[in-house]
Amino acid sequence: MNEPRTTAILELREVSKSFGPVVALRSGSLLARAGSIHALVGENGAGKSTLVKMVAGVHRRDSGEFLLDGQPVDFGSTAESKAAGVAVIYQEPTLFPDLSVTENIFMGRQTLGRARRIDKPAMYAEAARLFAGLGVHIDPRRPALGLSIADQQIIEIAKAISLDAKVLIMDEPTAALSGVEVERLFTVARQLRDEGRAIVFISHRFDEVFSLCDTVTVMRDGAYIDTRTIAGTSVGEIVNLMVGREVEDLFPKVVANVGEVILDVEALSSTGTFHDVSFSVRRGEIVGLAGLVGAGRSEIARAVFGVDRYDSGTVTMKGDAVPAANPTAAIRCGMAFIPEDRRKQGLVTDASVADNISSVIRHKLTTAGLITRSRENRASGPWAARLEVKTNALDMAANTMSGGNQQKVVIAKWLASEPDLLIIDEPTRGIDVGTKAEVHRLLSELAGQGMAILMISSELPEVLGMADRVLVVCEGRLTAELSREDATPERVMRAATATSSQEAAS
Repeated sequence: MNEPRTTAILELREVSKSFGPVVALRSGSLLARAGSIHALVGENGAGKSTLVKMVAGVHRRDSGEFLLDGQPVDFGSTAESKAAGVAVIYQEPTLFPDLSVTENIFMGRQTLGRARRIDKPAMYAEAARLFAGLGVHIDPRRPALGLSIADQQIIEIAKAISLDAKVLIMDEPTAALSGVEVERLFTVARQLRDEGRAIVFISHRFDEVFSLCDTVTVMRDGAYIDTRTIAGTSVGEIVNLMVGREVEDLFPKVVANVGEVILDVEALSSTGTFHDVSFSVRRGEIVGLAGLVGAGRSEIARAVFGVDRYDSGTVTMKGDAVPAANPTAAIRCGMAFIPEDRRKQGLVTDASVADNISSVIRHKLTTAGLITRSRENRASGPWAARLEVKTNALDMAANTMSGGNQQKVVIAKWLASEPDLLIIDEPTRGIDVGTKAEVHRLLSELAGQGMAILMISSELPEVLGMADRVLVVCEGRLTAELSREDATPERVMRAATATSSQEAAS
């Protein structure tokens, strides 16, 4: 390991963890030092989450060494981990929504005053001091209900500081944040580093890793691969270490033969969300829907598929009108919709791989209202194989799989319905670089086979790399339509920040 020589706070040496016959972690190692931000990267299924849960006290290791401040530890619970000075900031924190910000920070350890009554003024003052120290403005008295994900993460960080945490692990903290919120979080992280705390930052976004972190550890297939200083490596080297192979082309776009119009949207409007949206998607074409977070892209897609209602306009598939607010009718017309949040909207996480993949086509598999497991497996097996879902069996529960494999299961579920139009929202959010390339290759193949694809993405390189045409949304309106040749980062961003199509064209 080639790291700056500062005090080692957290160290794991060749730790392992198995769940029955499944080996989740073969040989994990990590060393985080005081006053340093250390990135932990790897493909989904590389063992990162298992390693973090070991540090957090969720799992106990089977073998290997676990040191904190140079002393051996073996946490049997999350309470033990927190008491030892470890805090984990998750992508979506879990706060008590009906309690105040302050009550969430000091839950279970309230400040007591006279007669051992809870001293709320003292707690409010301490919460305000914590936020001031972080350079953020959050009302300590307001309820947690309605707070943004970014503010919830700051509250978790304030809680960690109040507990004098010396190790903070940030697990994919930026996935649901806007650019401004990401920069605020990074400012706070750098401040914590400068105070001498050890920060472990887990992310699939290499621009963030290289702008924020000092060192990076790479894991692959449940094992430690290497640790490098950020200054002494490159994105290409890290990618090669992660996947164990050259990823020559992250966007393997094949020029397809564009055919007839499959989807036609005319003057679609929803009060307060989007207005006068018109576009089409042709057979064999990938149309990218780009724009800033909150611009209305996902809402347009949900309305087209019938998940959300719209006030006026029409949606037609292959020339036939699609009933509004009726996803079942949309499916019958040949639409498929892969939502942004795969865990909450795309999967039944407690159900098996076979149950999930066959869920949309179950009506085709029933006889007299009954369905057999073997019939379900025969229908779902080929799709799981085609998408290379990494699972030991079709009866494996979806919630035990990595994020990348969950995404593949959702895609397989909808492809099993053999749609004419695939609407896919954030196709590679939260998945690793190797799986991203696989998903991009699949989308390109599907378009080449004649499928029409509407792709919503917040990653501009993904839009520019995969789309035949780019539609840009700003404040609920389409502000630009750009061909693949004309779509540049500058033009897309100009249209994404415009308030009218005239401004976008200027």
